[in-house]
Amino acid sequence: MAEIKLSEGRDLTRIERIGAHSHIRGLGLDSSLEPRAVSEGMVGQTAARKAAGVILQMIKEGKIAGRAVLLAGQPGTGKTAIAMGMAKSLGMETPFAMIAGSEIFSLEMSKTEALMQSFRKAIGVRIKEETEVIEGEVVEIQIDRPAVTGAASKTGKLTLKTTEMETVYDLGVKMIEALGKEKVQSGDVIAIDKTSGKITKLGRSFSRSRDYDAMGPQTKFLQCPDGELQKRKEVVHCVTLHEIDVINSRTQGFLALFTGDTGEIRAEVREQIDTKVAEWREEGKAEILPGVLFIDEVHMLDIECFSYLNRALENDMAPILVVATNRGITNIRGTNYKSPHGIPIDLLDRLLIITTQPYSEDEIRQILDIRCQEEEVEMSEEAKVLLTKIGLETSLRYAIHLITAAALACQKRKGKIVEMEDINRVYHLFLDVKRSTQYLMEYQSQYMFNEEGEDDDANAMQI
Repeated sequence: MAEIKLSEGRDLTRIERIGAHSHIRGLGLDSSLEPRAVSEGMVGQTAARKAAGVILQMIKEGKIAGRAVLLAGQPGTGKTAIAMGMAKSLGMETPFAMIAGSEIFSLEMSKTEALMQSFRKAIGVRIKEETEVIEGEVVEIQIDRPAVTGAASKTGKLTLKTTEMETVYDLGVKMIEALGKEKVQSGDVIAIDKTSGKITKLGRSFSRSRDYDAMGPQTKFLQCPDGELQKRKEVVHCVTLHEIDVINSRTQGFLALFTGDTGEIRAEVREQIDTKVAEWREEGKAEILPGVLFIDEVHMLDIECFSYLNRALENDMAPILVVATNRGITNIRGTNYKSPHGIPIDLLDRLLIITTQPYSEDEIRQILDIRCQEEEVEMSEEAKVLLTKIGLETSLRYAIHLITAAALACQKRKGKIVEMEDINRVYHLFLDVKRSTQYLMEYQSQYMFNEEGEDDDANAMQI
């Protein structure tokens, strides 16, 4: 009898793509803000990480607004990695907005509006609200379905209990549908919001833990709620000022949040929202969470954007601004003046500057080890030594790119561990910048629109 082969199915509930900085989990600092040598995916850059940790502490306390930090260093020295580490360390509640300097020129709005929206995305509002909730353990659900379809609507009864009381509730069609959608059954601990009718499944009761032999890892067991069934609970919503702006800027504004088509938002709308948020703060209903706005490749901004940033940082509601650049002394975009990092002197004066240093051989080796682990590639010791040498002579980014390429070359020869021959093969297949430039210089006369070639032709014509 022929053997039936079942095709393997992959669970794609989450997108698990490996990015350039997906191995970073935080800044790798201890409780006294001292950087560990290798921690949370971060390697080296101890001084820069410690400085970033101090800034992080300032952000967490939320007392300082309008500060700006510049991460300056050569390409491939971990500037974006430090910014990503800051984002991960801040947690979910503190807003972290990230844009590239060139992004604001490609949007269908003015440059200053794009910057303003980015600033507002980086300021969170924690709104407190009291709601009435019915919370208890489901004893039983009875749903009466009519014998003839369409003759009458479904009706039912829901019995809920706490440690002190038990009550039977009559159910309407909407509640029956909501219970069915949440797959509520007897033994579940649920919470029902009285105002909206939203049902939240909190978990299963400990008394029913032996009902089934097998349980999924997501099954959460809880004690039966105590006290009364009806309780007043404080619910906290965290939103950004930009989200409030978009929702109030037009009818069906919340749809624009999903499509991204926010357009320009009028200054009057923002003023009204700021006034309302200030009122809520005074009443104790809301709390402002100044977050972080990270602008990568900040030298791409022009003089108008820089003058706008100067003004925006003086606002009380400004977030912490973190900018990164790999430029030296260069022209400020939109002018003929040169300045350090391509940033005007008056803005540089407001910045706390953190510099990053090139990685040592040991640090490159440790980073490559972490990346191999992240990309699930097994590599021999000799291959890692060779890859480290390549990283030193060319660039760290090039060496990291070769990891997956070498793993594919290893797969092709049906090997399990990446050896030196695989690294050697992909090294000759893919050129780094130095070898590519050398190749260009050798064969430049054969390329189109070559400047040196054009000069030779011009000289020949003059003769």
